[in-house]
Amino acid sequence: MRKAIETLLRVALFACVFIVWMWVLRQPFSETVNLAVIVGAVVLVFPVVWLGSLLLDRDPRPASAEWLTTLIHALVMILFGSAVIRAVTTHQDWRGWLIPIPVEIGLLLAILTGAAAFVAVLNLAVRGWGAPFAIALSRRLAIDWLYAWTRNPMVLASLAFLLAVGIWFRSTLFVIWAAFLVIPALLFFVKVFEERELEIRFGAGYREYKARTPMLFPRRPAPQPRKPARSPSRSSARKRTPRQRAKK
Repeated sequence: MRKAIETLLRVALFACVFIVWMWVLRQPFSETVNLAVIVGAVVLVFPVVWLGSLLLDRDPRPASAEWLTTLIHALVMILFGSAVIRAVTTHQDWRGWLIPIPVEIGLLLAILTGAAAFVAVLNLAVRGWGAPFAIALSRRLAIDWLYAWTRNPMVLASLAFLLAVGIWFRSTLFVIWAAFLVIPALLFFVKVFEERELEIRFGAGYREYKARTPMLFPRRPAPQPRKPARSPSRSSARKRTPRQRAKK
């Protein structure tokens, strides 16, 4: 019963996030308010994440960390989602230099990086029993497939996708916004809050994984050392029949 209530609460929380996104999408904001959302929402990620990390250290129990993580994820989703929605829907109004790259190349990059992000989501779902952000926290540590090469394949693919969208739009200002505001904010969230909450929930297993796997840029995973073959024990030797001993 408790698990069902917790699931319903998470679904309701995600529904609230989705409602806020739809409201932001439909609002006829002025140019000033639109800019405030695109820039200000991302800037707000920094204090939200910092406050979340303080609360994590104040009560570092797995159960408390799980609910706090769900709440912080929802807030971060609202902030990042609102900024991205307004940036994507109003990019054509931004003044600036056009990127001299054909639209077809930008679209191809967006498709490839979007597919990579989708594969990373599947990886987390299958190996970690989880979903991005507040939808469903991972129930076990995903450390293989894409996660053997980097600890954050979903973050890497999502950031690459956002840059690819900017190239597809041929918008220099969009790429600058993504590179110098969104990327630092998302990496701050991962480094300051998410890594800490994973340490609390998964303990030594996550610390060992963190020590051998890069945070963002992929690296070929080191081969795991093989366990030495076990030699026959004395007890098994004693259990040999006289016939077996004679053959030897």
